[in-house]
Amino acid sequence: MRGYKVFSGTANEEFSKSVAKYLSMPLSEAKIQRFSDGEISIQISESVRGRDVFIIQSTCAPANANLMELLIMTDALKRSSANSITAIMPYFGYARQDRKAAPRVPISAKLVANLLETAGIDRVVTLDLHAGQIQGFFDIPVDNLYGSIVFRDYLRRKNLKNPIIASPDIGGVARARSFAKDMELDLVIVDKRREKANEAEVMNIIGNVEGKDVILIDDMIDTAGTIVKAAAALKERGATSVMAFCSHPVLSGPAHERILKGELDELVVTDTIPLKQENPKITVLSVAHLFSEVIRRIYHNESVNGLFN
Repeated sequence: MRGYKVFSGTANEEFSKSVAKYLSMPLSEAKIQRFSDGEISIQISESVRGRDVFIIQSTCAPANANLMELLIMTDALKRSSANSITAIMPYFGYARQDRKAAPRVPISAKLVANLLETAGIDRVVTLDLHAGQIQGFFDIPVDNLYGSIVFRDYLRRKNLKNPIIASPDIGGVARARSFAKDMELDLVIVDKRREKANEAEVMNIIGNVEGKDVILIDDMIDTAGTIVKAAAALKERGATSVMAFCSHPVLSGPAHERILKGELDELVVTDTIPLKQENPKITVLSVAHLFSEVIRRIYHNESVNGLFN
């Protein structure tokens, strides 16, 4: 255990402390400061020569600052003769721009992958990438963990009378189908048409939800427009209750208000992104133990895939 060190950025320090607690070791020290103009200054406060180093940093809002913090810390560790550097990114920002969906637009996920590799990252560990093919943007190992590991246990404890899994849109069918198969439940699909960015209009429900306890599955929830409208449409079709499992609680803009006033009965998220405010309808499940076990297995050259079996 003395062969590696765990550092934390400022994006989600409580999460980093939880990971360190599961590993029964303290977080290593680094001074992270800002110059008066906002530039980031980092100094590693202890020797890392020859050590395998893990940096815990979600690139959530403010995404640009948190991403730069990760890159600069990586550079500092690389120049301090660290043996290897693994980026533990519970939430991988800019993942929604993963292809050219329109003329003259960037592929930002690929750009971020290039930046991480150029900075000196040797491996990336994240949770529920928005699109699995983003792993192919890297020429280094990428471990994409699944929030379903903690969601399925929580769902079993709920003891719902007539549960059924739902995808909030066509694009999320593969993720929802995988969860439904794991839980041995049926699947329905909410067909929607998006008129503008961050706005969604539910059009149709593919499948029967009459008298069902519906569980919506998605990788993230941002403004909550899609999920809340899907919940309303499902209840109009006779659903008894609607809850949602979304790994990353981005929750920007009017999200909290929409969740409070909407038809969604419960939103279950993980702690990959810290919540900015409390919400009685939101339940947070920790994945710190999952990431701590991955760190341990990577360091000891053990199988990460074994976690999912």
